[in-house]
Amino acid sequence: MILNTGQRTDIPAFYADWFLRRVREGSVMVRNPFNYQRITSYRIDPEVVDVIAFCTKNPAPMLGKLGELAGYRQYWHVTITPYDKDIEPNVPPAGEVISSFRKLSGKVGKERTVWRYDPILLTETFTPERHICAFRDMAEKLEGSTESCVISFIDLYKKTIRNFPEAERVSNEIQYSMAERMAKIGEQHGIHVSSCLEDPGLAKIGIDTSGCMTKEKLEKAFNLKLKIPNIKTHQARQGCACLLGNDIGAYTTCPHLCKYCYANESPEAVIENRNKHDPHSPLLIGHVEKEDQVVEARQESWIDREISLF
Repeated sequence: MILNTGQRTDIPAFYADWFLRRVREGSVMVRNPFNYQRITSYRIDPEVVDVIAFCTKNPAPMLGKLGELAGYRQYWHVTITPYDKDIEPNVPPAGEVISSFRKLSGKVGKERTVWRYDPILLTETFTPERHICAFRDMAEKLEGSTESCVISFIDLYKKTIRNFPEAERVSNEIQYSMAERMAKIGEQHGIHVSSCLEDPGLAKIGIDTSGCMTKEKLEKAFNLKLKIPNIKTHQARQGCACLLGNDIGAYTTCPHLCKYCYANESPEAVIENRNKHDPHSPLLIGHVEKEDQVVEARQESWIDREISLF
């Protein structure tokens, strides 16, 4: 199975110590975000966890602790964007994240360290041309440290519009133009540019739209074959082929406080949840309560060991 950590919050940036304690103790619990009283308990054991997937804007807090994950395959997505503090208040400067990215790549391998340039949003300040210039500069600095970059354009959910009203819709015409230019820049630096769950028209101009963490991409990254039962149950969104289930994070817990974030309800709610975080608890936020129903996850390795070369 794939154990995901990054669809609801940024665990490497803010909860690294908690996560590594969970690894040492061999288990973790997660509340169902749609049914508060239901908790799923996962074993953290190389016998059943084939890959631990991370998605972060700041891998630095984990860099000196990766030895504790030596028994696990790791697949990292690291977001690096050029936005200012008024959009991403608590994200480190891009130069610092690039430096951390290069160190991370040196530890886990460039084929397992993916750069994300997303979400791409437009404002009066962040024009398409400014994005292209920033992307070119980052691609130059990341050359040799990654083979892949995932781009996506901002989705204007109701929550996003409320928290970030100045964000503009990115038309299909602009999406096609920017994606095509980014793909060419990436190619010049040995970086394959893809998009995830974007307009299918991007495929017609040569952009890989198959997904950012699909079965096939994980197989290639780790030189193995996966045999996944009921694969659709592990895919988080309709039309998305990525294996994003089994996430151990919690919504409204990320102190990056990015204005475009879909996972935070409000800064005040994030602060309230952070105050409930106990690094010794099996849950990211709070503790198991008397009324809770704890269910053991059904876990098994998906590796086809008869033909695996890992």
